[in-house]
Amino acid sequence: MKMIGFVNCTTRVRTAAKALACAFLICAFCSMTRFDAQSREISREVVRLHILANSDSEEDQRLKLTVRDAVLRLCADIYPGSCTKEEAESLLRKKLPQIEAEARRVVRECGYDYPVRGELVNMYFTTRTYGNVTLPAGKYDALRIEIGSGQGHNWWCVMFPPICVGAAQARISDALSPEQTELVCSQGVEYKFKIYEIYENFVSEKRDSKEVSK
Repeated sequence: MKMIGFVNCTTRVRTAAKALACAFLICAFCSMTRFDAQSREISREVVRLHILANSDSEEDQRLKLTVRDAVLRLCADIYPGSCTKEEAESLLRKKLPQIEAEARRVVRECGYDYPVRGELVNMYFTTRTYGNVTLPAGKYDALRIEIGSGQGHNWWCVMFPPICVGAAQARISDALSPEQTELVCSQGVEYKFKIYEIYENFVSEKRDSKEVSK
């Protein structure tokens, strides 16, 4: 009888443990799903700046930063006082030939003959922190400037809202909701975003493998 009671007790413990594990997984999944939705909403409201150096040599990296400074000066007053993300993207598109020409001029003045290409793209960024703002991994619209072969380390920032453009005083809250702003500016959020990045990569790999198998 004691043995039967022990077995029944063990079975109940195992059942309870499985139930708790299932509840935890469901809660974690729901939390991650909500986090996924927030991250995607944030990526839709921001325009990134991405400048790629020709190589990792000291000279090419210095040239990249010189081009960066020229681009930021040129775009310092590009946005009116009140501007939506769609309007900002339209203004950048109109100014793109001028931005590309300025980057090319700087490269020539510095004594290099590298080609320079500027374009507005939608590309994947890993989790990045700028000052007190951390943006989640995901696909963002971006102004991308490639110098030469574009094989060197890149420099990135946020083009809209213009938190890295000249003396602009715009804050990330100009583009994001109060809840989103609180999220990207909260302490320790980079760790949450890194976990989300791992989750997103796992889901993307599963999705891609299913598409390949079709």
